[in-house]
Amino acid sequence: MKFGFIFFSGDERNKYRLVMETAKFGDENGFSSIWTPERHFHRFGGLYPNPSVVSAALAMVTKRLQICAGSVVVPTHNVVRVAEEWSVVDNLSGGRAGLALATGFSPIDFSFMPQNWDNRRNITFEAVETIRRLWEGEAIDVRDGVGNISSIELHPRPIQQELPMWLTCTKSVDTFERAGRLGCNVLTGLIDMSTEELEKKLKVYEQALEENGHDRRNFQVTLLLHTYIGEDDAEVRATVHDPFTRYLRSFFKVVDSQKKALTPGESIEDFSNQDQEALISFAFDKFYSKGSLMGTPDSCSWVVERMAGIGVDEIACLIDFGVDEDKVLKSLHQLKKLKDRYSD
Repeated sequence: MKFGFIFFSGDERNKYRLVMETAKFGDENGFSSIWTPERHFHRFGGLYPNPSVVSAALAMVTKRLQICAGSVVVPTHNVVRVAEEWSVVDNLSGGRAGLALATGFSPIDFSFMPQNWDNRRNITFEAVETIRRLWEGEAIDVRDGVGNISSIELHPRPIQQELPMWLTCTKSVDTFERAGRLGCNVLTGLIDMSTEELEKKLKVYEQALEENGHDRRNFQVTLLLHTYIGEDDAEVRATVHDPFTRYLRSFFKVVDSQKKALTPGESIEDFSNQDQEALISFAFDKFYSKGSLMGTPDSCSWVVERMAGIGVDEIACLIDFGVDEDKVLKSLHQLKKLKDRYSD
């Protein structure tokens, strides 16, 4: 099992220092990757509107970590521009860029490209091949400002001959199948599904890889897990309880806003305060006990082994969910102890 870091803050406090210091720690201590997302117009994740910008900075303070987008919401962009930005990151990092593409889940994010909302899935799947072609040096045809068809190539030329690419897969089984069909890695998480559901979806992914002539050993499943490792389980639980509860509350508000935009109706904010608190409490207990790396190296080992058993190759540790930054940075030494148990 490989261990990386991923960021998706639930509040708007400046956490760029945490990102940079974590990157330095991971680079020096054998971690595999660092991921930053794309999120717009909401305090949940709003620190990260453009992963290529943050990744360019990360390239300057690291030498070994793979620097990844987790993810680019590609239907809200010009796909050629996405390839250009990540070629720059690849050059700045000496060939360490990785790119996960997401279809997008929030209608407000599509304020940039509102015409792409209805066809966002197909646009994402087509972007995989377009980016690959550009990355490999192939010219593609585009329509210019006066309506003429022009042939363009990617500049600057990237360092890696092949760009490592992931599809972000969560609810839709079809997206897992498409990832296998396209020969992409998978980036996923447990925020809205159980481990048992993920296991079934990964079997679909692996079957699609095989049916389309891809060797599973050449591909990677990366799983996001909320992470805080300490020396005492009771102390860890007390430390993460309030910030992670606030994080979950913020997440549910994002889900509510999405649901209201798509199918207006009842949301969590329409529940009684008592019912809201019961739901949040249930979610905290579920994630703490089964769907996170919160605890000690000993108490979390079974989670790592369970995830390895269902086909996960890398855990992306989400550490910016609200715990005090200095405590988080100190906890990385305990996380390293857990990682080292599973190092090659």
